[in-house]
Amino acid sequence: MVECLILASREPMLLVTIMHLLSVSGITRKDERGFELKDISFTQEKFEKIAIAGQTGSGKSTLLKIIAGLAESQSGIVHFEQKKILGPADKLIPGHPGIVYLSQHFELPNNLRVEQVLEYANLLSDEAGATLYEVCQIDHLLKRRTNQLSGGEKQRIALAKLLITSPRLLLLDEPFSNTDMVHKKLLKRVISDISSKLKISCIMVSHDPLDSLSWADKILVMKDGQVIQQGTPQALYRQPASEYTAGLFGNYTLLNAAAGKTLIGDGDASTGKSGKKLLIRPEDIIISTTSNAGAEATVKEILYYGGYYEVELAMGKSRVTARTIDNTVSKGDNVYLSLASADRWYL
Repeated sequence: MVECLILASREPMLLVTIMHLLSVSGITRKDERGFELKDISFTQEKFEKIAIAGQTGSGKSTLLKIIAGLAESQSGIVHFEQKKILGPADKLIPGHPGIVYLSQHFELPNNLRVEQVLEYANLLSDEAGATLYEVCQIDHLLKRRTNQLSGGEKQRIALAKLLITSPRLLLLDEPFSNTDMVHKKLLKRVISDISSKLKISCIMVSHDPLDSLSWADKILVMKDGQVIQQGTPQALYRQPASEYTAGLFGNYTLLNAAAGKTLIGDGDASTGKSGKKLLIRPEDIIISTTSNAGAEATVKEILYYGGYYEVELAMGKSRVTARTIDNTVSKGDNVYLSLASADRWYL
């Protein structure tokens, strides 16, 4: 889709054309179960990495299929490289040659060598193909048969099979579901290299907040078929528009006005947020054993997560979660809490 801006100055007006890689405008769809996508709009620039986050059933996968041209919308339009994406109703073979979609339920032909599977779709030179196999970390698997592969190896080969057609946009639907930690780490590196080394733009659906926050340039948050917030990972984590968004991206505490004032201190001018609650992430809390170093609290629980501890605390009638790398307190201790940053966010 093409957007135009008119720049006014003392000189004659200038018409500036803005061309997005992908433009999704006013997409709606209602299925036989009554679920509905409602007026979804966003744009993607070339090489921009977009993550779509939301609870199961929020419409993420359906939206991805509409973008790929594999499902029909009832209204709205998708433009890719300034051309309309046609749905199954308008195209005999659904899809777009510049866009590939990796489903959660990918399949490979049985009992073929990996190199045979890839040869059928190969549009690359030998050198470019070798680079792709290296990026997907399958160059050592080419002589193996597909029935000799692990689930993680099959997934990377299915990914290479799509990328060997030289697409410009890759759509990934929950690529990390049903993977162990070892393969997940490997696949995250592969997906990162696809963006940086192969220069392919990506949109990824994932239910794990750490996958989205650490990878995306922009995140769309979906709930009940709508995009309710979009922005950078930093903005969505630190300034969520709702408890729903806050909860998608990690642990948090909401304190009412009285509890927030106790934690911040009477002298802080930002406590005057009538009717709103103070949002605190676990890493925002500093725990001290020094008397009068903040608001009084009692340690209720200490949970160990390997690289850090989460400490559950009772501060009056409020429960607060703090995160610390080096834990120095024990269950039942009386401690004092303060905030690590002067930044405040209220819901």
